[in-house]
Amino acid sequence: MKEKLTRKDVEKIQAEIDHRKLILRPQILDAVREARAQGDLSENFEYYAAKRENGTNNSRIRYLERMLKNAVIIEDHSSSDEVGLNKAVTVYIEEDDECETYKIVTSIRGNSMKNLISIESPLGKALLHHRIGDRVTIPVNDTYSYDVVIRKIQDTDGEEHDDIRAF
Repeated sequence: MKEKLTRKDVEKIQAEIDHRKLILRPQILDAVREARAQGDLSENFEYYAAKRENGTNNSRIRYLERMLKNAVIIEDHSSSDEVGLNKAVTVYIEEDDECETYKIVTSIRGNSMKNLISIESPLGKALLHHRIGDRVTIPVNDTYSYDVVIRKIQDTDGEEHDDIRAF
């Protein structure tokens, strides 16, 4: 499956790859050399720990490079008053009589514990391209869905659009 990434995501991933290759890798290889120089490798915990750290670092580099190779670059073309990528949206959940605020992000940045909702999630897909005041049905499964009303959309640059109706 191709990962959907923004240009900013690609830059961050490339920065991590560069850091791991240019800074961490030489440090880890020095630690491996030092541990190897201590003698008997059969009982040398430092050597095995350094080798494990080297393997973990190399594995992470390969993972990130593969992600970039298979990535699809996406851009947000939503208007300022429309739910889109990297915008915070406050919704009123009618069933629970409460408001929740979510930020719509790409799938690699999604973290429901921090209210970072992926554009691939049912909630993210349903909210995309809707405006303040829209009632949106969020499908959970084949037999259950719930409605939310969009109350506020905030651009990441700080511009806000509020629902003029009272809560």
